[in-house]
Amino acid sequence: MRDWGLDSFYVTEVAKVSIQMAHKKEETRVVDVIFGAHPIIEALKAKRRKINGLYTTNPQPRAWDRIQEFLPKYAVPVKVMTKDALDKFCGTTDHMGVAATFSTFPFRKNMFDPAKSPKILLLDAIQDVRNLGAILRSVFCTGIDGVVMCSSKGAPLTGAALKSSAGLAEYLEIYQAPSIKFAVAEIKKAGYGLYMAVAEGGKPVHQVEFTQPWCLVIGNEEKGIEHSVRKEGIGVTLVQRASDSSYNASVAAGILMYLAVNRS
Repeated sequence: MRDWGLDSFYVTEVAKVSIQMAHKKEETRVVDVIFGAHPIIEALKAKRRKINGLYTTNPQPRAWDRIQEFLPKYAVPVKVMTKDALDKFCGTTDHMGVAATFSTFPFRKNMFDPAKSPKILLLDAIQDVRNLGAILRSVFCTGIDGVVMCSSKGAPLTGAALKSSAGLAEYLEIYQAPSIKFAVAEIKKAGYGLYMAVAEGGKPVHQVEFTQPWCLVIGNEEKGIEHSVRKEGIGVTLVQRASDSSYNASVAAGILMYLAVNRS
């Protein structure tokens, strides 16, 4: 196992979480900050993007040796920060004493092909990054082929979302649509049938046979799926104990994904 060690450069202030790395005067690339040992390790194992630097505290976190096992062959700059500086760098104290900068997430450039990806998920304005991360974790675990996110209203794929996904988002195929209306139109055009998760008024999900290729749509935590697109698919409802209670969005999404995959 290689010993990269820690250099003596201490960073005392970081103005922005997103670091801009200028390669040319006319071209600026923004890198992603990933924090927490497990998300960093999964990003390294997935090998879909380049690591640019590691940031940690002194003494080294317990997971430091595990991270070293998966570092690439090229030298990765390591900088030691005070805990306060690392908190500012990550935008949270929930970093386990380590963070890294990676090239940006490799989003898909085109909508999914139902012949290759017959089971996909569409997220409509999920606001909480922790819900987003938990949903993406369930996508990986249930074997759904891909995810469509809407960039106009939904939470972005931040370091907090990646940490909530336990790093498993690194293995997913994700397409970013500009809006829910655009996404629904493209998904229908591709040939998917849409199943809309609704709190009430839909068919009980345990009675639904999901016909491939299908797209399961999960709506906003408070408002659900946008009304203008609900009619574009079959409403499915997760039966619950009382009408005045509700599941957490990520919990409901996980249950629905599991049932959809196993009923198709």
